[in-house]
Amino acid sequence: MRNGVEYLGVAAVSICEALLLALSENEVLPDGEIMGLLKDAAATHENAAKASHQPATIEMHREVAAIINGIIAGRAAATQER
Repeated sequence: MRNGVEYLGVAAVSICEALLLALSENEVLPDGEIMGLLKDAAATHENAAKASHQPATIEMHREVAAIINGIIAGRAAATQER
């Protein structure tokens, strides 16, 4: 079932990215608020990794934070190009 879990994760990320883009494009949330939301999410996982004593949990939270930080970097680059 590992692939099923991975597929659920990819689906969730795709849905969230689409929602964030729609919120930005329809001017429901300004880009700064969306970046803040992403930064908060990354920080939550970074802090959870620091607080955990389970190697697998630490790795998972670090990887999730890295993915979110990658989205932040890509979004920042795209915003600068506009």
